[in-house]
Amino acid sequence: MRVVFVGASALAVAAARTLVARRHEVVIVDRDRETLATLSDSLDCGLLQGDGTRPAVLREADPKGTEFLFCLTGSDQVNLIASLVGRSLGFRRVVTRIEDPEFEHIAIELGLEDTVIPARAIGRYIADRVEGIDVLEFSAALKGDARAFVFVARPEDEGEVAALELPDQARPSHLYRNGKFLLIEADTKLEAGDEVVIITHRRNFDELLARWGDRGTG
Repeated sequence: MRVVFVGASALAVAAARTLVARRHEVVIVDRDRETLATLSDSLDCGLLQGDGTRPAVLREADPKGTEFLFCLTGSDQVNLIASLVGRSLGFRRVVTRIEDPEFEHIAIELGLEDTVIPARAIGRYIADRVEGIDVLEFSAALKGDARAFVFVARPEDEGEVAALELPDQARPSHLYRNGKFLLIEADTKLEAGDEVVIITHRRNFDELLARWGDRGTG
């Protein structure tokens, strides 16, 4: 798999190291030549010097041959612009880092619903740990071929959950509506904007992604 990062932030570099160790192809785009020179001594990946918000620079990163574009600079504005440019150039999946909650709503309005919010994730993790909750328990419970698939419901998905006609060995588990957790019951009706979690066999991922496109993720 090929992954491109805009911004040589600590988060991007840490993710890149893990991906390289797992034999994925990684490219990091950053404006700072010295930062990239330092990384070249310790990280075996592609390094592209330039402004990741510029179409000419991102074209060099091969949009058509890349599965993921992660925009992880320290600036929400830069990440939003880079994400929009990346999407227009044809990157298959674009993930946007957001720190300011106000920009999260802007990202959604722009159609950039695949976001990473580190402060919120870390804050929730700390609060859960204080209350004795192990946030890794859920992922540890998904063994073998079991996977969790999440998608954002569209207007055409509204209605009875049963009407989704999911593939064999795929069941809706729960959803988040306006930030509120709701278990899915037999009579649950979906609304546009719901974040729906499906427990499924891994073989169904391609079918689910094809159906929900950039609104779905594992």
